[in-house]
Amino acid sequence: MMAHLMQCEDLIRYLSAYIDHEIDDDLRQEALEHLQTCRNCRVVLNTTERTIWLYRLEGRGQTLGGNRSQHLYEQIAAAFHARKGEG
Repeated sequence: MMAHLMQCEDLIRYLSAYIDHEIDDDLRQEALEHLQTCRNCRVVLNTTERTIWLYRLEGRGQTLGGNRSQHLYEQIAAAFHARKGEG
């Protein structure tokens, strides 16, 4: 069976689960392999992780309610796709 090659869109789709360590080992390995070769996705991952860290540091005790976190990831994905279309 041929291995699935993760694309940028896939990584963005699984970004939250990847950061929270909520994906299976095979998918995590695909993400790691993609991140080794894709600078844009490394930047997105790094920026998202730093944003979460800063939020936790500065926003102690505050949580995103309802679908706000999903909306945030959708906005990040839309911005990524828009930027990708510029190239």
